[in-house]
Amino acid sequence: MTEIWHNPRCTKSRNAAAHLDAAGVEYTVRRYLDDPPTVEELRAVLRRLDAEPWDITRTSEEIAKELGMSGWGRTEADRDRWLRALAEHPKLIQRPIVLTADGGAVVARDEQSLRELD
Repeated sequence: MTEIWHNPRCTKSRNAAAHLDAAGVEYTVRRYLDDPPTVEELRAVLRRLDAEPWDITRTSEEIAKELGMSGWGRTEADRDRWLRALAEHPKLIQRPIVLTADGGAVVARDEQSLRELD
C-alpha cells in the first residue's frame, strides 16, 4: 500500500495528500515527526528514492545550522552521520515523502513529482 510521510502543518504535504485523495489512491499516513523513522528505514527509503541522505535534508532548518550540516561531507563515509541526524531530528527530512505500492518513492514537493504518483 502507498504510504505518505506527512506533516499536516506543511502545505506541500497537505497538497500531496489531496492529490492522492483526488486520484483515489488508498494510502496510510505516517506522521513522521511523531513516529520518526529509524536509520534502517531511512536507508530503505533512500534506496527507493535512489538518493543520498543529504538530498532529502532540509538544510535551512535551525537545527541543521546548529549542527553545522552545511560543512558536513557528502561522501559514502559521511552517510551514517547524516542518517543518524535525520533519525534523531526528523524535522530535517524533506516532506512529504510518498512510498508507492509498486516499490517506488518520491519527494512530492511540486507538480512534477506529484504527477509521478499517477
